[in-house]
Amino acid sequence: MVRCFLIHTVCPLSALGTGEARMLYSRLFGPDEGMLSDKGLTPEERRVLQKEKIAVVARQVRSAVALSREASGRPLVETVPGEEALALQEADGGVVRLRAGDPFSEEMSALWLGVQSLGFTLVCEPHENLLLAEGTLRNLTRHCLEHLHMLGQGSEVLLRSNRIDALLSRLLPHGQLLFLNHRFGQSLEKEVAAYMAK
Repeated sequence: MVRCFLIHTVCPLSALGTGEARMLYSRLFGPDEGMLSDKGLTPEERRVLQKEKIAVVARQVRSAVALSREASGRPLVETVPGEEALALQEADGGVVRLRAGDPFSEEMSALWLGVQSLGFTLVCEPHENLLLAEGTLRNLTRHCLEHLHMLGQGSEVLLRSNRIDALLSRLLPHGQLLFLNHRFGQSLEKEVAAYMAK
């Protein structure tokens, strides 16, 4: 099962410090007991703790993206709106193993894609099929980039969270990865495209 999906920054922005990542979107799946093992917290304290734990994941992914880009030596090329497929093709990707207690109570895997200044992350349970998770992450990222125009100036990701929610409900229902045959995959693509065109 996928525990959460995140969209965050992976490059330093002028308003942020060097080690910070700005969270643009987060969605948790399933019960959050594995994430928030402290009992007896008020709802506000649970929300703050949840936010801090998600920020830990975003910082770890941000560090992994920076190391990957530095090791590759490739310059970061900014693409213009309309070249989302090219940006996704040149995206950096990888997996970060999250040890038990850092930040979740059990070990998890964080799959990430770094597309220019944006990071897309899926946090999965350790027994999850990582190839299937990677395909799902690439598909989610492609739809977000193409339909929400996230690479353009003044992108309103925060205002379009309902569209991301709808995308997740179709491609990652209740945090479950879907095995798709070709015909079902095409049907799902048409359904998503029709919804996003509204």
